[in-house]
Amino acid sequence: MEKFSKYVGLDVHKDTIAVAIAAEDSEVRFYGEIANNPTAIIKLVKLLSKEGELVAFCYEAGGCGYKIYRQLTAMGKECIVVAPSLIPRKAGERVKTDRRDSINLARLYRAGELTPVWVPEDEQEALRDLTRAREDMKHFERQAKQRLLAFLLRHGWVYSGKARWTHAHYRWMETVKFDRQAQQIVFQEYKDIVNSFGTRVEEIESQMQIHAKESLSWPVIESLMSLRGVNFITAFTLIAEIGDLQRFASAPKLMAYLGLVPSERSSGNSVRRGGITKTGNSHVRRVLIEAAWTYRFAARRTPIIQRRMDKVPAAIQEISWSAQKRLCQRYKTLQTNGKLKVQVCTAVARELTGFIWAIGQATPMMKNTPTN
Repeated sequence: MEKFSKYVGLDVHKDTIAVAIAAEDSEVRFYGEIANNPTAIIKLVKLLSKEGELVAFCYEAGGCGYKIYRQLTAMGKECIVVAPSLIPRKAGERVKTDRRDSINLARLYRAGELTPVWVPEDEQEALRDLTRAREDMKHFERQAKQRLLAFLLRHGWVYSGKARWTHAHYRWMETVKFDRQAQQIVFQEYKDIVNSFGTRVEEIESQMQIHAKESLSWPVIESLMSLRGVNFITAFTLIAEIGDLQRFASAPKLMAYLGLVPSERSSGNSVRRGGITKTGNSHVRRVLIEAAWTYRFAARRTPIIQRRMDKVPAAIQEISWSAQKRLCQRYKTLQTNGKLKVQVCTAVARELTGFIWAIGQATPMMKNTPTN
């Protein structure tokens, strides 16, 4: 780790930033509070580095995003965004204030005990915002559908078909009539809300298609879609949330980053392993678990998968087909051994992550090329 004259801990909030400074060989001191705006940050940087001193900054990842990180790095200053869950804390400490938090950050930063998170570039963050906006819209759509079904059930209207939210189900809802006008209006409003959120989801997905093909990550997204269970939405989410897969030195590191490795509590000769750690990115972990369900069927190149595979190089096709043969057999073996379905899917998702990592190493991202 590079040596700096001052290590600055920032406890960032919406309106204010608590600042603490740890010089090389002196006690950590609380500097004070400043406003959370670019002008105040520029003034702070100038005051702390007025004698040409090397100053490094850190703050916890949170709701304020990476605005401060990007401003400080643009000014040529060292800055890290810290993973909150990995900050060392004293078990018996029960007092938490902004002052203490900033002092603790500065002290631990100087000691080299903080773990930085990966900060996405602007384009990468924009892709991530698209995927999360879609998730939000799907969540609202699901809630609206539940409320509509609950309203119909309360008044004795129950659909007897095989599956809801199909064309047949929508045609059935067109036959629903209520004696009271007020209830008919409520029913129509619920339907309009469901349709509205459905339209928003479709619009965001169309924007995802446009921006994915324009991004540097498109070759990787297209390659990942050759895997069984990984459609466009899943592949886009993987790349938007993780970024460049080549930043992971090995597949186990990617698995650990996504929280898909077993937890462990071992001491002496006793070794105890529990459920997965569930650390890291929950959005990616969810889509991987969903993808793992598709491996309960026998290995087979369906027409859809074959069309996707035809668009990628032979080396990627080989990885994809090897993944399908391996994971379908793995699913069957674990299920035969009496494992619960959720455990089987988790294990398959972990191994699927390894094949995703392999595809990421074999498919470089596009390079920025100047346009005339």
